[in-house]
Amino acid sequence: MMKKKILVVDDEPSISMLIEFNLKLVGFEVHCVYDGEAVFQAIQHFRPDLIVLDLMLPKMDGIQVCRKLRGQNNLVPIIMLTAMQDLSDKIAGLDNGADDYMTKPFSPQELISRIQAILRRIQTLPSASPNTPVSIGQIVIQPDQREVKIKGQPIELTPKEFDLLLFLCKHRGKVLSRQQLLHGVWDYHFLGDTRIVDVHISHLRDKIETNARNPEYIVTIRNVGYKLAEPAMKESYA
Repeated sequence: MMKKKILVVDDEPSISMLIEFNLKLVGFEVHCVYDGEAVFQAIQHFRPDLIVLDLMLPKMDGIQVCRKLRGQNNLVPIIMLTAMQDLSDKIAGLDNGADDYMTKPFSPQELISRIQAILRRIQTLPSASPNTPVSIGQIVIQPDQREVKIKGQPIELTPKEFDLLLFLCKHRGKVLSRQQLLHGVWDYHFLGDTRIVDVHISHLRDKIETNARNPEYIVTIRNVGYKLAEPAMKESYA
């Protein structure tokens, strides 16, 4: 089996060396670059399976790198590293296509767990998603093509938004806690930051709901989590 390739992008050599050392210990192939612009040359020859991307970088910061990659329709998974404690900085990374974020200082073991979870999720998607359309209300999902249409019109979702919508559809009518969604969509089997779920739910609502402030599909269950409901059967939880 070929080793999975991880591209590490951080301008602090001590951080890069720490990540590289620990990833190689568990069998990953690792390549390090130290500024944002170097990412685009590296992906041409290294072709990473996942990128660990620092937020604060010379030449081009992590948000700009993420935005440019997604603009090029490059869907390689990205874990954003940030020394910022402000939630808005983390949300900015997710807004621009990052799949996850971690705050410095971080545990190398937790980073490895998150990398493995994302790669495991990608690897199991084909077998977990037979080529049978999944529909609810006006939404139709083609799992194998990873396409979503509403009223026949294609909707552009990030990979994680797609995974989240498909998971909700497969558990329609069930109340799912944020931790259950972390386990089911992100494959995190430890106490993760559930705000990741809330951010992605918000983005998904913006794209599939007629009125994101008064959602018909993704209903918030106060103090619990979320539920995907048929629009005509939506219940009131006020």
